[in-house]
Amino acid sequence: QVQLVESGGGLVQAGGSLRLSCAASGRTFSSYVMGWFRQAPGKEREFVAAISRSGGSSYYADFVKGRFIISRDNAKNTVYLQMNSLKPEDTAVYYCAANSRVVFVTRLREVDYWGQGTQVTVSS
Repeated sequence: QVQLVESGGGLVQAGGSLRLSCAASGRTFSSYVMGWFRQAPGKEREFVAAISRSGGSSYYADFVKGRFIISRDNAKNTVYLQMNSLKPEDTAVYYCAANSRVVFVTRLREVDYWGQGTQVTVSS
């Protein structure tokens, strides 16, 4: 069992930055691949970014490439999402996700554990 708790969301102007954090419980954090998803009002939840168990590899949705950076600190059981050059269309609830079996968690059906989500609002 893994419990995930996100933090760091908030209101920011377009062009600004936010860093989301996701703290995981348990002593096996490094055995999980981690990812971030988001869900905007009226839309389906979608993949944003994923990171390997060691943190050495990452994968991004096209719409965040060059703007967002995913990272992890296995000693702190935490995964981060640094979001730069934010746009109003990035407004959504951002969810942390974990999986112990795949190489990257990029699909909803691959997620074993979800966090409760953190709201990110980007004003124009």
